Amino acid sequence: MRSNTVKRAIIIALVSISLLFTSLFAQAAEKISQEEANKIAIEAYVYLHPLLTMDITRRSLTNTPEGRVNQFAHNREFPKAEYREVVRPNFDTLYSGAWVDISEEPMIISMPDTQDRHYILPIMDMWTDVFVAAGKRTSGTKAKNIALVPKGFKGELPKGIEAIEAPTSMMWIINRIQTNGPKDYSFVNGLQEGFKITPLSQWGKKVAPKPFKVDPTVDMKTTPFDQMMSMDAKNYFNYGAELMKKYSPHSTDFSILARMKRIGIEAGKSFDYDKASPVVKAALESSITDGLQLMKNTLPSMANVANGWQMNTSTMGVYGNDYMKRAIVTLVGLGAIPPEDGIYPLLLADADGEKLVGTNNYKIHFTKEELPPVDAFWSITMYDHEGFQVANKLNRFAIGDRDKLVYNKDGSLDIYIQAKSPGKDKEPNWLPSPEKGELGVTMRLYAPKPQALDGRWVPPAVHKL
Repeated sequence: MRSNTVKRAIIIALVSISLLFTSLFAQAAEKISQEEANKIAIEAYVYLHPLLTMDITRRSLTNTPEGRVNQFAHNREFPKAEYREVVRPNFDTLYSGAWVDISEEPMIISMPDTQDRHYILPIMDMWTDVFVAAGKRTSGTKAKNIALVPKGFKGELPKGIEAIEAPTSMMWIINRIQTNGPKDYSFVNGLQEGFKITPLSQWGKKVAPKPFKVDPTVDMKTTPFDQMMSMDAKNYFNYGAELMKKYSPHSTDFSILARMKRIGIEAGKSFDYDKASPVVKAALESSITDGLQLMKNTLPSMANVANGWQMNTSTMGVYGNDYMKRAIVTLVGLGAIPPEDGIYPLLLADADGEKLVGTNNYKIHFTKEELPPVDAFWSITMYDHEGFQVANKLNRFAIGDRDKLVYNKDGSLDIYIQAKSPGKDKEPNWLPSPEKGELGVTMRLYAPKPQALDGRWVPPAVHKL
């Protein structure tokens, strides 16, 4: 009898404690004004956007035998018109992507001798910050190996292999190898085979792939982009909190973490949307729409704009505490690289300050001196308003200096942007556009020269014909 009484008392006490903490949580949240809660919720939405996007993308891309974790998945040719996995893909390089997991042991990344072929191998943590950028510009094109290790790693590595501490246990490699059109596929495909990932314990041994099992809980029909856009507040913030338990925020994130804590979202702890106060719930609910709209509104002013082109030449790839830029880049071009490796001028308006639309015809005129200054190569790519390529009769989504362009006698160059052919004589310089809707035009400069980074060079204005 006494035993049952004690048990009953313990149960009552535990329930009381649980109710007390729930009450305290709600009371703490209710002390904040609706206006302040709204501000913090939007900041939290923006802060978490890259982390959620990365994890949704990871789940999708690794849920196939070819894309499994700790293995390179090679794109053997440029994306087709219907490709929707990543926004604003490039048509200058062939990708070799890999999600690397070092939660169990370090992984060794092997890079082959690329025979002086330009390549960029950036490694992003789960917050989309690039912490390694190997390749021709930085480490050269000779064969090399690096080891990705967890923080505080004290183990031994094979001789000559450099250890690099990864900020998060999961990371994404998006290797890019210069590809000069479809005729170059065979050579580049051969180089791709030389990029390998080997568990430290298997170094020097023949590694057999582990049996693969598809995760039926992963949505393989809806693109990561659409999954992000359709997520409600409850799933967004509960999910984000769980990811922060697994992938620690950066050491410089104290301020934003302190603000998020005021509405109950705390790094390293789960968040239960259902237990939030009405004030916090309302703030989180509205942040899904308001946060996204703020990102879209901020995009035009995110960097200097000249001649209608927005030039992001700082804090790209490595964002520090610029959470808004990090989120916007994730939204419009996930996987950005440091500016020294590449810059992507984004066309926002024509010479008249108007947005480009598919019903108009346009021309970009480069004088000889205005041609993009690069140590590697450059291109201009066409997308629709969502950042995806659109089918056209030439199957041409980008145009650049490795194409058979026709230059004018004085060395200048004209590029035509329009839905219909500008005429057979001009087709070598024609970048087909969608027939309607807003156009998304991105220029890419690989290994840009100093004048492109410091603002002395900007692309010329685009004129309506």
